[in-house]
Amino acid sequence: MAIEHRNVGVEERIVEKKSDSSKVGTAIIKYATYLIIFFGVLYFLIQYILPKF
Repeated sequence: MAIEHRNVGVEERIVEKKSDSSKVGTAIIKYATYLIIFFGVLYFLIQYILPKF
């Protein structure tokens, strides 16, 4: 049984990570907005809805 050797070309890629500060800033603003809305709704529930029960 003969073993066939193949010469397979391997492509090497160099990947550079780009840390774009504008994308990071946008994500921080987005999640900060989510937190503000969440705590606003929570405050509304505690102040106005919960005392009625």
